[in-house]
Amino acid sequence: MEGKALKDDVYILAIESSCDETAASVVKNGRTVLSNIISSQIPLHTLYGGVVPEIASRKHIEAINQVIEKALEEANRKLEQITAIAVTYGPGLVGALLVGVAEAKAIAFAAKKPLIGVHHIEGHVSANFIEHQDLEPPFVCLIVSGGHTHLVIVKDYGTFEIIGRTRDDAAGEAFDKVARAVGLGYPGGPKIDKAAMEGNPHAVEFPRGKVEGAPYDFSFSGLKSCVLNYINHAKMTGEEICVPDLAASFQNSVVDSLVSRTVAAAKEFGYWKVALAGGVASNTALRKGMESACKKEGLSLFYPSPIFCTDNAAMIGVAGYYEWLKGNTSGWDLNAVPNLKLGER
Repeated sequence: MEGKALKDDVYILAIESSCDETAASVVKNGRTVLSNIISSQIPLHTLYGGVVPEIASRKHIEAINQVIEKALEEANRKLEQITAIAVTYGPGLVGALLVGVAEAKAIAFAAKKPLIGVHHIEGHVSANFIEHQDLEPPFVCLIVSGGHTHLVIVKDYGTFEIIGRTRDDAAGEAFDKVARAVGLGYPGGPKIDKAAMEGNPHAVEFPRGKVEGAPYDFSFSGLKSCVLNYINHAKMTGEEICVPDLAASFQNSVVDSLVSRTVAAAKEFGYWKVALAGGVASNTALRKGMESACKKEGLSLFYPSPIFCTDNAAMIGVAGYYEWLKGNTSGWDLNAVPNLKLGER
């Protein structure tokens, strides 16, 4: 990686507003988190069974100034001591992204600081560097969230080769839809995870979706349909549904698909380091399943603490630092890109 000659410590003020968390963080030299402030909207969106984009945008506007002020205060840094401003500019909800991008541009312009647009998924991958100081590319990373399921080779900081992706639903999306169908509500991932702890993962043997000719791609739409058909059949026949068993069985199918492909890819491509990233990376069954499989195959596994798995600004600060080292700063024309693909800038 082409690097800048570092004479002084680098402090990145990072902003994240891609969905329903308004977050700001100060990160020192790409690995040390001095503050990580998150204002969550989950209780509000739970009332509607999911994220309402217009409400999310409005709440970001209300919270963003206070969150940034608190992040600077907790880090004991003044704005003039900040090296650069990093912000998520995609993918995500367009209105929510625009709030963060507009704020970052205004601060960077007023304070005469470099502006760095950061890819949200690059941020999730970079969360692994916070608590694993010895982790460096290259490695294989499974990225699993509400909107994304990717299997990638992290060739360098911010450089990815996608070797697998979902063809339909993302893993987190499937969790949300199944949770809603069985009456667990929103957010689906944590609720399925909790219910599954009391259930039998082999009570119902749901299928593992495969994509012909693409061994590392994922498909969860068929699994979701099987679960919904199972629920409808039970309702029509008057059969009582054991929600913990159903949740555990569904989760077992998802985890098996994720783990088997990730470990197979690491072995085939010759990498001994495997990392998890994204909101679903905090799922306890996925962590246990991946730990067991990696141990069996002699692979080293890395994953962030739950607070760094879900949307946060610390991960954006880490990613922003490595983009800054490469000289990848943004112009004042930086805009929100809701459908930004991994690897695009």
